Amino acid sequence: MKTIILVAAFVGASALSAFAQQAPAANPGGDTPAVATPDSKNPTAPVEGANSFTEAQARERIEEAGYTGVKDLKKDDKGVWMASAMKGEKTVAVALDYQGNVVAK
Repeated sequence: MKTIILVAAFVGASALSAFAQQAPAANPGGDTPAVATPDSKNPTAPVEGANSFTEAQARERIEEAGYTGVKDLKKDDKGVWMASAMKGEKTVAVALDYQGNVVAK
């Protein structure tokens, strides 16, 4: 019985190892940061992806980028936080992606 369990565990581990080696790299060029810093921005922003920012964190990040009066903040089906905000005297649509990039749309 122990032999069967050991063989099953070995086969399962081998299959997982083979699958992990075949998975494509999430960032093959290595040039897309996981999280943007306030002084850098991904030129392709907003980047779609699983967004772990909470609503409060998203609002704070947008405000830190110089926007005021953030309203109607919602995460879309692509993982991008979208809102309406003021930049100076203008109302603009603003987006926050999972990397932390804040961009006017």
